[in-house]
Amino acid sequence: MNFKRLTLPEIINYCKENGFIFQSSEIYDGMQAIYDYGHYGCLLKQNVKHLWQKEMIQKHNNIVGIDSAIIMHPNIWKASGHVDNFDDLMIDNKDSKKRYRVDILIEEFAEKNNKPEIIEIMNEYIKNEDLDGLYNIIIENNICCPISKTCNWTKVRHFNLMFNFKDIDDNTIYLRPETAQGIYVNFLNIQRSTHQKIPFGIAQIGKAFRNEIIARQFTFRMREFEQMEMQFFINPGEDEKYFEYWKEERMNWYINILGIPREKLRFKPHEKLAHYAKAAVDIEYEFPFGFKEIEGIHARTDFDLSNHERMSKKNLHILNPENNEKFIPHIVETSCGCDRIILMLLSEFIQKNENRFIFKLSEELAPIKYAILPLMKKEGLTEVALDIYNNLKNKYMCSYDDSGSIGKRYVRNDIVGTPYCITVDYQTLEDNSVTIRYRDTTEQKRISIDELY
Repeated sequence: MNFKRLTLPEIINYCKENGFIFQSSEIYDGMQAIYDYGHYGCLLKQNVKHLWQKEMIQKHNNIVGIDSAIIMHPNIWKASGHVDNFDDLMIDNKDSKKRYRVDILIEEFAEKNNKPEIIEIMNEYIKNEDLDGLYNIIIENNICCPISKTCNWTKVRHFNLMFNFKDIDDNTIYLRPETAQGIYVNFLNIQRSTHQKIPFGIAQIGKAFRNEIIARQFTFRMREFEQMEMQFFINPGEDEKYFEYWKEERMNWYINILGIPREKLRFKPHEKLAHYAKAAVDIEYEFPFGFKEIEGIHARTDFDLSNHERMSKKNLHILNPENNEKFIPHIVETSCGCDRIILMLLSEFIQKNENRFIFKLSEELAPIKYAILPLMKKEGLTEVALDIYNNLKNKYMCSYDDSGSIGKRYVRNDIVGTPYCITVDYQTLEDNSVTIRYRDTTEQKRISIDELY
């Protein structure tokens, strides 16, 4: 059959109609760039996180886990540089009252009008912190607000992306914009309690929050999202070795475990490195809206631990048993967005033709492994089907469905990615066999009930 991938609007509609992802607070007209996961989306997300933890922690005896708090001491964010430097450049249109990221506003205009030279000038102004220059690009090129169609702009200014609030003592507290800092400040606690030696890693899955100026492309850019990060602590001088190692390890995970075709993935080195970084590269996937980042791998040197040592006045050095010298480890980081991976899987494996939708997930990723379907709501069939369901549900995520025709139930399970449908019919009552239907081929095979367990 000639199946096609879905466009982004089709994916968004699919997610709502089939219980994967909904806009948060929809009955109150929704919250921009915040989403809720429905039954199938929640199960899919759990499977992705399980496979990531299995890859990182279960397969490596020198990587351990942590679950750090969302709210941490505000000095952590001063030491990390987020208070002073974690921002985007923004501009407001005075007529529409809408706020825009300056780089996106200029890039979209340049691409639409085939003026790549404007982007080069913009990047130079951003590099030199020339906010007046960026404002002049917008005015001189008559870049208008898409809503008001006017060029009545404010000046360009910085906008910090961290959500903040006041505690009972009137201190400014931040919702974490990343999960990595919770790993760094617990580095010695984890190292000592798990008896790890360099090199070793600490892995974490957790929520992060960013007050994005423009959040778009569905779950690709969100204000509340989930990260899966691993910080790998190494000896100074081994940065390049482990940077290359984790580049290949992470690319292989997408190909061999998640089943993403290699041609849909690419490495994109950072053109401009952060001042503390030795190397940085993104793994990008070809979404319906182009190649975009799903994971970053960064060689961060000793920047993070050194800054936390200075700010906290606590010694974060460890002892090298070979020469009895103390040092601060360097770090290679792998950081991916769980929500972006979900969007990648939706983009890659939901397919359609003129007759049907099919979500061709692997068995490990599929939200439901087995659907148990009595052919009809008849005495005898229902009892046997429920008995099969109750026996399988303790080992696999299963569903039981007796509503509608058997053909419609097959279609429903194809749509949500169930790899196997087990049908109980009148022959079952005679010879204790059932029909198992395979999602990807629609092949049906008769097997004994005993073979299911």
